[in-house]
Amino acid sequence: MEQRRLRVGVAGLGRAFSLMLPTFLGDRRVELIAACDPREEARQQFAADFNAKTYGDVLELAADRNVDVVYIASPHQFHARHTEIAAANGKHVLVEKPMALTADECDRMIEACRAAGVFLIVGHCHSFDTPYLRTRDLIRSGEFGAVKMLQATNYTDYLYRPRRPEELFTSEGGGAVFSQAAHQVDIVRLLADSPAVRLRATVGRWDRSRPTEGAYSALIWFESGAFASLSYNGYGHFDTDEWAGWIGEMGERKKASSYGSARRRLATLASPAEEARLKAAGTYGGASYKPPQSGIAGDQRLHQHFGPVIVSCERADLRPLPDAIWLYGDATRERRPLSPPEVPRSEVIDELYAAVVQGARPTHDGAWAKGTLEICLAILKSNDTQSDIEL
Repeated sequence: MEQRRLRVGVAGLGRAFSLMLPTFLGDRRVELIAACDPREEARQQFAADFNAKTYGDVLELAADRNVDVVYIASPHQFHARHTEIAAANGKHVLVEKPMALTADECDRMIEACRAAGVFLIVGHCHSFDTPYLRTRDLIRSGEFGAVKMLQATNYTDYLYRPRRPEELFTSEGGGAVFSQAAHQVDIVRLLADSPAVRLRATVGRWDRSRPTEGAYSALIWFESGAFASLSYNGYGHFDTDEWAGWIGEMGERKKASSYGSARRRLATLASPAEEARLKAAGTYGGASYKPPQSGIAGDQRLHQHFGPVIVSCERADLRPLPDAIWLYGDATRERRPLSPPEVPRSEVIDELYAAVVQGARPTHDGAWAKGTLEICLAILKSNDTQSDIEL
């Protein structure tokens, strides 16, 4: 019997879609059949690539009777409204992180999907990545005792990659907290496996030409008694991929000689408008867009990751990496290898397919993602008030 394929309509053909495209191309459980985007060149590219329908707005896409799932990859500020439109048309929803920009928007999204009887899944966040899922399995086995402490660190050039103007203002959904903390918070919540109860944080805004926050540190306490330390720096100096054998966030092999490339490229741009045009040119359908060579990962990629993570349990420290999980016990050190992925981010489709086809409750549902957003908002609030925030 032939496996059912989920028919996916894409709302937004920007960078998020570009990063998910290898997954859609390589995973036979999904099929791209429609898309909407305000950019004509992106719509033309999609129609040519997939012989599929394209629309100018999400209302038309959601009304397409052939679409089973709407993948919402539009800018952050549109997630809530686009989810409501999809749900009102009876479509299951896969929405990019962050779920939304306020808790009220999250509640609207959850209620819209509940009322329509459709599933809501939020991703891709890096807590979908196999190294973290397998580490959670090891923790749950009980072999190493309870989780006591977690540390997550990431240094990147995030702030100096091409941005649209609104991406440089926190109030409009820009900045490292909304875009990057969502990953780290999701990871430590998954591994702590306990509700977060309190937080203290600070953020860094160190470049007046990029006025949003480019760095943060947070300490999160969990109901179990465990605590997590999170630090992120997107100012483009040190790169923690050096500690992962120069395996990048997307599982790709990097060259150390590319150091500083984001800052060098940004220095050649004369205005914010030119920067926005550069970003658009590099996204799907743009003049300098480079399509993925293959829908499968092959031996070119390892698992995706989000910087160094160490989980301290009672009887061991666990360190997930793109190709293995290292276990540091009382007397021995052990490497447990991970097979390379056949399809990048297939874990997202695992969860989506299990929900829609098999009726399984997803881990990354609306309630989960709202919990992550509330912690991200608490990071900003703790910085503003210089105080602990109860969760």
